[in-house]
Amino acid sequence: MKRVATALFLIPLFVYIVLWSPRWAFISAVCAVGLLCFHEYGDLVNLHNIPPPGMFGYAAGVLLLLLPESSIVFVVLIALLATALGLRARDLSETLPYAACLVFGVIYIFGCLRTGVELRAVGAPWLLFALSLNWIGDIAALYVGRSLGRHKLSPRISPAKTWEGAIGSVLASVGYGALYLPKMIPTAPIAAGLAIAAAGNIAGQLGDLAESAIKRGAGVKDSGTLLPGHGGWLDRLDSSLFALPVVYFLLINLGIA
Repeated sequence: MKRVATALFLIPLFVYIVLWSPRWAFISAVCAVGLLCFHEYGDLVNLHNIPPPGMFGYAAGVLLLLLPESSIVFVVLIALLATALGLRARDLSETLPYAACLVFGVIYIFGCLRTGVELRAVGAPWLLFALSLNWIGDIAALYVGRSLGRHKLSPRISPAKTWEGAIGSVLASVGYGALYLPKMIPTAPIAAGLAIAAAGNIAGQLGDLAESAIKRGAGVKDSGTLLPGHGGWLDRLDSSLFALPVVYFLLINLGIA
């Protein structure tokens, strides 16, 4: 019941922020979500017995979101400064894990959210599509997996997931795309749009598994407790963090945008 109540609150809020909120409100919301996810990520890093990223990670992530243009040079600078900060460690065996986790966390959370900002600049309906196709896919995976699931997808990482559920998730996202695109983005070529839906769904499922592996390595079930019935913000957005850059990349490189 808590899971349903949280979803009923969050989904309309997400839709409003994505489609209709002014840019300042949208960017503020993205920054807030990024900071919450990064905090949970830092807790997971700490449970891996690696020093958490700290304030530099938060500042670098917000700057990555706010820069007027995305730049690989800024990411390179983050990597260099993260390595320099790692030199402070009393045990120098922590230098590389610290720098690696800091850079990965900034890219994983704030870098992926930045592609969401770029998607909204292309068109708010595209951003909503990139987010919602995994919402639909997750629901389909749950019910198809429960009713038809026989073959484990990745028992070492997520024992409940099945290949049947994963395939059902992809098909549901593609079907959703067939309904969504003609109504919300009628100029989009339908074949390319459905291919993007399938790729975004597969990326999202990999994102779910990736976060599950991080949590399992840390020995916890959820990344946090802020969302009743869902765990933490990172638990809620793990699929979207992988899907956003894939959808944006394909949208740009297929010449649709």
